[in-house]
Amino acid sequence: MSSAAATKSVGFHIQPVQTESDREAFLSVPWRVYADDPNWVPPLRSEVAKQFVPENPFLQYGRLQSFIALPENPSGRHRAPNKSQPPLGRIVAAVNDRLIEREQQPIGLFGFFECINDLAIAQALLDAACQWLREQGMTRARGPIDLSTHNNCFFQVEGFGRAPTIMMPYNPPYYPDFMEQCGWHKAKDAYAYDFHISQPLPPIYEKAYRIACRAGITFRPIHTKGEGFQQDCRNLYKLFTRSFANNWSSTPRSEEEFMEEAKSLQDLVDPDIFPIAEYEGEMVGFFLALPDYNIALKHVNGKLNLWGILKFLWYRRQIDQARVIAIAAPEEYRRKMLAPGLVYACWDGNRRNGSPYKRADLSWVYEDNKLSRKIIEATGAKIFQTFRIYEKAL
Repeated sequence: MSSAAATKSVGFHIQPVQTESDREAFLSVPWRVYADDPNWVPPLRSEVAKQFVPENPFLQYGRLQSFIALPENPSGRHRAPNKSQPPLGRIVAAVNDRLIEREQQPIGLFGFFECINDLAIAQALLDAACQWLREQGMTRARGPIDLSTHNNCFFQVEGFGRAPTIMMPYNPPYYPDFMEQCGWHKAKDAYAYDFHISQPLPPIYEKAYRIACRAGITFRPIHTKGEGFQQDCRNLYKLFTRSFANNWSSTPRSEEEFMEEAKSLQDLVDPDIFPIAEYEGEMVGFFLALPDYNIALKHVNGKLNLWGILKFLWYRRQIDQARVIAIAAPEEYRRKMLAPGLVYACWDGNRRNGSPYKRADLSWVYEDNKLSRKIIEATGAKIFQTFRIYEKAL
């Protein structure tokens, strides 16, 4: 793995985020790190900020501490954040009590990591997070995970050179080097697959769809408005929780958390690529794909003010790719060919309705999820990116 040479270490100090100016500095770090990166998609500042408000449901079962790296004055004394000397890095240490209960070990998390290309600063940020986790009684650290794997997680380790698709991680190539040099090791990898929707699926998928239909499974688009949307989301929550209950390093969200996220995504859903499967009137599967709104969000610089909204509406017309986030197909419906039937239903919905999507990013899929990988690879999709979560004993 290669990366550009690290910059010469500058005078800096690490401090906990405590004041409003600290919080603004914390949010601004990515704009420093990715200032010259043409592929970076600025996150919506408001979406990041709301992770740290007292109303965040995470704080009902977890706790966190944020840190920032700031430059020192020429005199060597610490300084407060200011616009003339922007921050150098950030990190969040978190304890998720649900995860500890599930894994039966005191494991802490780090996330929201961003840092200029300076190993000394990266080491100091990671050390600060690990020290806080030790003080909370943790014996192992894992990350990057932004509080939960339902949020952003992973560092990209292979396949650089493309802009990220919606809700996917993105980082400079030097982050994995930092982790290795700081003594962290691989905990688990995940893959992103590249699939060209304009190409026909292998005939086995249409055959599977017809077998599913003969077995009594029906397919329809997700409802996107009113009570129909609310009811679909409640059923999606139950099915999602059941289908992914055993995912590694993951804990179930509350229905409140799930519905809040669903509400934020309601206007982004395209029913042509979000089929629902039902059997005897009950939702039994779904294929969750979203248009790649990063193509439009790249132009709003992290702010959906009036001007940002106008830009978003203008550039969303250029969206020609999608991201497949999850396929839920319980094991008891495997003989009814539910999973490949859902794949065909999504592909066919895109084709029949003249949707603009030419390719899809199928991500992320854990390296040891052999069943999902088999279904994906049978379509002809190829791995094009690799992502990694790291661990370290404290």
